[in-house]
Amino acid sequence: MASIRKVLAALKRADEHFNLIAPGDTIVVGVSGGKDSVLLAYTLSLYAKFAQKDFKLIAVTIDLGFPEFDTKALEAFMAHYQIEYHTYDSKSVYPILSTQQKLQNLKHLPCSICSRMKKAAINQAAHYYGANKVAFAHHIDDAVETLVMNQIHGGRVATFAPKMHLDREDIIFIRPFAYLDEETIILAAHELNLPILKSTCPANQKTTREDIKGLLSEIYKTYPQAQKNFWKMLTNYEQVALWGEEINYQTSIPHLTITLVSNSSDKTHVLYIRMKVFCEEQHIAIDEEITPDENDWHYLLLKYEGKPIGTIRYQKSNGVYTLGRLAILKEYRNNGYARELIRWLEQFLFKKEKPLRLALGGQQYLKDFYLSLGYKIVGEQYLDANIMHFHFIKVIE
Repeated sequence: MASIRKVLAALKRADEHFNLIAPGDTIVVGVSGGKDSVLLAYTLSLYAKFAQKDFKLIAVTIDLGFPEFDTKALEAFMAHYQIEYHTYDSKSVYPILSTQQKLQNLKHLPCSICSRMKKAAINQAAHYYGANKVAFAHHIDDAVETLVMNQIHGGRVATFAPKMHLDREDIIFIRPFAYLDEETIILAAHELNLPILKSTCPANQKTTREDIKGLLSEIYKTYPQAQKNFWKMLTNYEQVALWGEEINYQTSIPHLTITLVSNSSDKTHVLYIRMKVFCEEQHIAIDEEITPDENDWHYLLLKYEGKPIGTIRYQKSNGVYTLGRLAILKEYRNNGYARELIRWLEQFLFKKEKPLRLALGGQQYLKDFYLSLGYKIVGEQYLDANIMHFHFIKVIE
């Protein structure tokens, strides 16, 4: 059983690197019946016995209502290994997918809709069984495929994260197989004689992901070293060299440029400016200024003749872009730089979404400044960090 030792070692490494599992966790494992998810449930049950983390494991299969869906083999397997197992009823999904297939005249069921509905169902199941985390069996080859798909179809360099917090659902997604390859999974599933359910989805092995899997397989045949280099690429942050870090957007003011923050050096400049403006000048406590959600925001850095002098940040939620932490170093104020920064950001976001809905919390002394930019006050004044604020909104059609 050499392969299961490799599986456990990969899971342990992912847990240590990404802090996936904590004592007291209740983890729902989404078990589709495929080799990956069944192996994950089994491996986590072993890990719970020797990891000394005292977490609770619940294996859950979502019944989407597909024809010929049968979980008897899974039930027997989970019972044999004393893994708590449930089937969660979401039978309404299949009729919805079938209707959408007819309405859109598709060759098979719409995968994107199915994916969203499955995630919603597993979130509901997690809440129902009192879990704070959901574990998916996506592995490192899945991560590379997702990376390539995003590059081809989305024009972005991105893949899924080993750990992700969903604020609205208050659920943490974890992927304990983040460091595990598919070949080892296949070997382990064979050695353990896992009960693998035949997929009842008519779109199985007919998706874009299968095309990418085939493309990568051909690359690996031609360049055998490529697969391990692709795996290494996922964590080789020191060797990331894309053009984004080199871009300094020109503004309408000479010598004034704007950079989209993407590296640690620029992040340090952002923090320095915020410390000078908010903590030193306005005496805001550092734990109120630097909050746990820092990584949820996108940051801009304003530079004059290459020197960082200002910053602002933004994030999108429910169709609204929220702006915040506008700060200009004291010696560079009253030159129209803050106004230029906001206007530039509005134009930048307007290219992404129309109409553009904006919101921000502005300090009371900046009321006239924001009104002059077309923002409107909604609601009553409120106190934030012992400073009176207004809530502003703006819609650009």
